[in-house]
Amino acid sequence: MIHISVRHSPIDIAAEMTRAEAAGAGAVATFTGLVRADDGVGTLELEHYPGATEAALLKVAEGAIERWGLSAAIIVHRVGPMQPGERIVFVAATAAHRGAALEACAYLIDRLKTDAPFWKRETRGAEASWVEARDGDHTAAARWDQPQS
Repeated sequence: MIHISVRHSPIDIAAEMTRAEAAGAGAVATFTGLVRADDGVGTLELEHYPGATEAALLKVAEGAIERWGLSAAIIVHRVGPMQPGERIVFVAATAAHRGAALEACAYLIDRLKTDAPFWKRETRGAEASWVEARDGDHTAAARWDQPQS
C-alpha cells in the first residue's frame, strides 16, 4: 500500500500511524520533520509543482516497496506557510521486520529531500529568501544509489 499526500492542512500523526499499522506487518518506522526556527525564521513557506510532486513522491515510495518488500510506504508533506514547530513532513515504512522498516524510512526521507520538486522560502522579520538545497541532502540521498550488499 502506498499513500502520498501533499496538502496545506496540518499532518495528523495519529491518523497516519493508524494507516501504517493497518498494513498488518511487524514493524513501522516513522520520521516526522518540524519547521525549525533557525536564525530567527518566523515563517517557512513551501511551494510545489502539483502533479509532478506527487509523481516524484510515488516513484520514491515505489522504490522503497520494491527494495525492502514493504507492506506500506506513506509520505505526507505540507505546502504553504508554516510556523516553527509545525509538522512539515511525515514518512512511514511498514515491513515484516524492524531493519527493513528503519532503512526504508531513512531512504524515503533522504530521497524525497532531493527528488521531489519543492521550493522553500524563509521569512525573518521583513526579509524573505529562498532556501538552496543543502549538500548534505544530496550526500544522504546518494548513499542509496550504491549497490546493496
